[in-house]
Parts: sequence; structure tokens; C-alpha cells
Amino acid sequence: MREFISILFLFLSISMSGQETSISGKITDGTSGQSMIAVNIGVDGKGGAISDSEGNYKVVTSPGYHKISFSFIGYETYFETVSVDAGKSILLNVEMQVSTRILDEIVVSAGRYEQKLSDVTVSMEVLKTKQLSNQNITSLDMILEKTSGINILDGQASIRGGSGFSYGAGSRILMLVDDMPMISGDAGDIKWSYLPVENINQVEVIKGASSVLYGSAALNGVIHLRNKFPGDKPTTEVTLFSGIYMEPKRKELVWWDSSPVFAGTTISHLRKIGNLDVMISGNYFQDNGYRELEYEKRGRGNLNLRYRFKKVPGLIAGISSSIMSVDASNFLLWQDADSGAYRQNPASYDPYLGLRYNIDPYAEYITAKGGKHSLKTRIYTIGNATLDKNKSSYARTVYTDYRYQKNFKNGIVWSSGTSVTKSKIEARLLDNHNSANYAIYSQLDARVGERFKLSGGVRWEMNMLDGLSYNALPVLRMGLNYRIGKATFIRSSLGQGYRFPSLAEKFASAEVGGLRIFPNHDLDPEKGWSAEIGVKQGLSLGRWRGYADLALFQTKYNNMIEYTFGMYAPDSILYPSYDYLGFKALNIGNARITGAELTFMGEVTYSPVVFRIISGYTFMHPIDIDKLTEEGLEPDDYILKYRYKHAFKADFEAETKRLLLGVNIKYSSRMVSVDDVFIDRFFGNFFLPGYPDYQKNNNSGYFLMDMRLAWKINEFIRFNLIARNLLNKEYIGRPGDIGAPRNITLQARVKF
Repeated sequence: MREFISILFLFLSISMSGQETSISGKITDGTSGQSMIAVNIGVDGKGGAISDSEGNYKVVTSPGYHKISFSFIGYETYFETVSVDAGKSILLNVEMQVSTRILDEIVVSAGRYEQKLSDVTVSMEVLKTKQLSNQNITSLDMILEKTSGINILDGQASIRGGSGFSYGAGSRILMLVDDMPMISGDAGDIKWSYLPVENINQVEVIKGASSVLYGSAALNGVIHLRNKFPGDKPTTEVTLFSGIYMEPKRKELVWWDSSPVFAGTTISHLRKIGNLDVMISGNYFQDNGYRELEYEKRGRGNLNLRYRFKKVPGLIAGISSSIMSVDASNFLLWQDADSGAYRQNPASYDPYLGLRYNIDPYAEYITAKGGKHSLKTRIYTIGNATLDKNKSSYARTVYTDYRYQKNFKNGIVWSSGTSVTKSKIEARLLDNHNSANYAIYSQLDARVGERFKLSGGVRWEMNMLDGLSYNALPVLRMGLNYRIGKATFIRSSLGQGYRFPSLAEKFASAEVGGLRIFPNHDLDPEKGWSAEIGVKQGLSLGRWRGYADLALFQTKYNNMIEYTFGMYAPDSILYPSYDYLGFKALNIGNARITGAELTFMGEVTYSPVVFRIISGYTFMHPIDIDKLTEEGLEPDDYILKYRYKHAFKADFEAETKRLLLGVNIKYSSRMVSVDDVFIDRFFGNFFLPGYPDYQKNNNSGYFLMDMRLAWKINEFIRFNLIARNLLNKEYIGRPGDIGAPRNITLQARVKF
């Protein structure tokens, strides 16, 4: 009897196994054709499988009718009902479509993993490729300057008033390219022209302290450029453009015999070769400059390779690299505020030849159980040769980051890692130095139910400079996001941050056009925190689709670093001369920036026209807390230098199948405070002749307008006409830096 029962069970198990069937196929992006990794496949409402690194999947199920679902963040969930026969397999290939809902946009920077824009716990801006290509953006700072809450003053970026202007030394904003820092090792600044704008997938901006995940230099926020990779179909894009500077309204500013011109070209090619993804791009740009003795010639090449291993599912390795040669001269000081405002003070003329390159080997491994190992490295080298050999410099930075990330089934994402950064500097301006930074970090993001999302993290760093070490206290961040309605999200966040001084701030000793810079070996790191509470409301009003976002924020700094004018003679000199008068980076004390920001993004279609709008208003109240106790000061005397209290930016676009018309506007209120030395009657006229009166008569804020017109001849060829500063306004940023007059660009784009 027992033998009979055993045989019966064996027969039943064989019979049941014969009834099993499978459904398999490949999942691709419906627009680009690119294989999609880690798509969730459900069967009858239950988990089934995830797609592999090639986009392939396979689920085993029983015979009969089944409802199969394919879901991925940022894409519309795809459903298919299939009927399967016993013992047979079904091939089901799926093309997934990107969600048209703006709140479903995918961002990475907030938690270093993919999540919806509506789910993040911090304020973020997302810039798409189209916003750059339609406006002929040759340097990333050009489009960031048009973005709500961001101000770029002569190359130095500030988010919500978190930074002022520090003469090219140090940045409180961390620039990332594909998740790795791109900050120079000597000045600690961002080289905007080096960033590969011709191959951008999207740019993500975090507004607020982000030191937990990204470390020093992320005290004020993060700008993350993410490159694109090829789909299954090869694509090539070539852009040619040429432009001309028009005469300013004040004819006495014109110094040229014929109007200065600029021109350039870019090329980008993306393709798959088996399991190898290839991206090759190049860029050349030449600008004669609207100011005398200011020019730029640069050429850049980029090569990105990514290989997906078939024999080791989930393993990806790659290498990215860029190299750029530049011949340029920057504008620092004018000759005078009248006819010489576009003429450079010959004493500040300092042309240079530069070579910059980076090499980025990396590897990623995604396990079958949802774990992800990531090892990324970067070698970033900057060399500048100047006429004055004392100002030539060489800086090399080596960055390594290992991160492990685990996605748990209960909605928890855990990220932990360690990073090492080492820099070597050779420069007479700074002397020779070696620095190193070591860090460990961990962050946990958890979804509680269907509405709550919590986030928290911690980071510890040790910084070493020429053998001396500084241990930073651990910094924390926490945030939450709560969906109180179908498309209403409330968020709040609190993040600590810090920034180690750049080598230029500590050691630079120079003189430019009578302006002296003194070193400060005793400069301490900056510390601070930022907090915000915000609400994001998805909008669906008739045909309108979009969202509105309101954020209230506050940022506080301790040991804030600013260049300060004064007498910096050694204590041994009782009667110092003017040789000791100049600027020096000092820890000025404590600062606080309080404000609010309202942004709106929307899109509506009235066939055949699609209308789009992106707009934002930012109010900031940046004050020096330590001055509040001083007597006899006016309200404006508390305001931090080089900030605007009010800023409004908007971009309007109307597009048909063939034509596009776009208008970009920007308003900035007056710059309340600058260095006192520049508005002083004696010193101001010595360093910048005419500036004290110019600042008094022209510091009332400014309004700028750009316009663009595009004609799409066919699916391959497109022409753009761009007019910047259409109203030909005269406006000024930092002292002595008058913006460009009206200029016109004609661009031709060919894509095939």
C-alpha cells in the first residue's frame, strides 16, 4: 500500500510539473528602444520577477488566463491578459511608455537611487535636454542662471542666497557628473565650460545642505549632470551655430571696429555594439568677447563606454573620459565706468592656456536579491599656464567611492558607503600641497504605508592637509514626505552640512590690477544646516497638467567664510603701508538666510499648439547675525554681500509640429550689499574708477528677456534663432562686471 501511495504522489508531481508554463520576453523603452533593467513583473497581482541587465524576463506560472503587469518608476504601468496552455511557453515583448505626469519624473540625486519627483523630501529642480538644446546652451551655467532659486555671479553659483561672491575660490555647491564630484582640487570651484552639455540626459538640482550623501562642498546644495546612453537604435546629432554681439545702448561703451562674434559646433554619436554602449561627442567653441582683452577658444572631446556582461547577469563595467584644451583670458577689472566699462584694465589682463581631463572607471553589480554594489572612481586633472609663471598651476584629484544599496520588499532602501578623495597641487600662487579626505556614510529611506515616506542619514569625514588632520563631527539629515491627497504632497527636511576651505582660500597670495589677496593659514571649516517645509500640488485643471510648489526655508552658517577687505600686516609691523591692504578669506561669524520660494510648471494642448510654462519666485532675507547686536546700523547693513532679496524667473513656450516660440524672462531686485571698499570714494575709485557713482545710480534691479524661434523642417533638421538680452538692458553683477548687450545666435541642428 505504501508503495502504491508513493507511486501515486510521484505521478501527481510529474503531472503537475508538466502543467507548468512560462512567459518570457524583452522589455524596452518605447521611445528610445533601450533595454529596461529591474522592471517589476507581476502575475495576477502577485510578484513574479524582475528584468535582467538585458531587459529580458521569465516567469513560470500555471495554465489558464493570467493578468500580467509591468511596472517601473516614471513609466505607465503596462497590463496584458494572456491565455497559456499546459506545458507551453509564451513570448511577450513589451514596450513601456514614459509617464506623461510631471510628478512622475524620475530623479536620482535626492537619495542616490531612482524615485519619483513627488516622493523626495527636499526641494529639487529638474532640467531636461530639450531646455538646453532649444536655447543653444554652450555652458551649463547659462541654463542654471535661468532656473528658479539659482543665481550665478561671474561663474560662482548660489542656491537661495547660500553663497555670495568669493573671487573664484571655493564653492558651497557640489557639482556632480554621473554621481561623482567635479570640483577643482586647487580653487575648489566649478569649471562650467568643461561640463559635457552636448550629451545631457537631465540635470538635477538639490536646494539645501546635502553633505550626508555628498560631503564637503555640498553645504548649499548639489547640481547633478547625468549623461545619456544609447538606445537600441544608433543616433547622431550635429549642431552648428554662429552669433554676433550688437552695440549696447550707451554708444560710448563700444570699443570695437566690427562687432565681436562667436561660433561653435558639437557632435554626438550614441550606439550599441553588442553588449557595449558607446557614446562619443565633441565640442568646439570660439568667442571673441564683447569686452576688450576677453576671449575664449576651447575644444573638448568625450568618450563613454559601458559593457553589460552576459555570463554574469547584473554586472556592468564602464569608463568615461573627457579632455579639453582652452586658450582664454577672463575679464576682471574695467578701466572706468564710462567709455572704459567694456575695456579691461591692462594690469589685470592675464591670458592662459589650459588642459583639463578626467578618466572615470566604474563597475556596478546588481544581485538577484535586490542588492547593488557600486564602485566609481575619477581622476580629474587641471593645468593652467599663464604669462606670469607665478600664476601657473597644476591640480590632480583622485576620487573613489564604494556604495552598497539594498532595496527591501517592504519599501525600505538602505544605502551605505565610503569615499576617499586625494588631491595634489603644484602652484607658485599656492605653494605645493597634498590633501586627503576620508568619509563613511549611511542613509535609510522607508515607505510607511501608502502615504508616508521617511528618510534619514549620517556621515562622518576626516580631512587631511599636508599631514595635519581635522575630524569633522558627524552630520545628520532627516526628512519626510506625506501624501495627503491624490496629488498633494507635504514634505519637510533638516540637513546639516560643512565645507572645508579650498586651498586657494587658505594659501593664495597674489596681486591683480592693484587688488591684493592675502593667505589665511588659520581658516576654519564652515558648518551649518538648512531646513524647509514645503507642499507640492499636482494640478489638473481642464486641459492643464502640472504642479505648483511652495517652500519655506531657512539656512544657518557658523564660521562663514568670506573675503574681507582690510589691513593685514604682521603684528611685528607697527606702521603698515598700503602694501598690506587687500582681501583675505576670514571666518566672519554666523549668518542666516530665511525665505520662501513658489514655483509652477504646467503644460496644456490646444491642438495643434502645445503651451508650456516654467516659473518661480524666490524671496530671501540673508543677514549677518553677529551684526544684529551692533548699534547705529540701518536694516540694509545686516544683509550679506552679493545677494538679491527678490528674484523671478519664467520660461514660456508654444510649439506646433513645425514651429516653436519661446520667451524667457528674469527679474532681480537690487544687490543690497557689496564690499564697502568698492563704494568708498577713495578706494572705490582707485580699484574701479567710477564705480561708487555707478553703483549709486544703477543699483535698482534689472529685468532681462530672451526670445527663441525654432523651425523644424523635418524630423532630421531644425533651425533655431535665439536673441539674448532682447531689450538690450545694461545690468551689472559683481562690481565692474557689466553683462553682455543684445546678441543674436543662429543654430542649425541635424539629427539622424
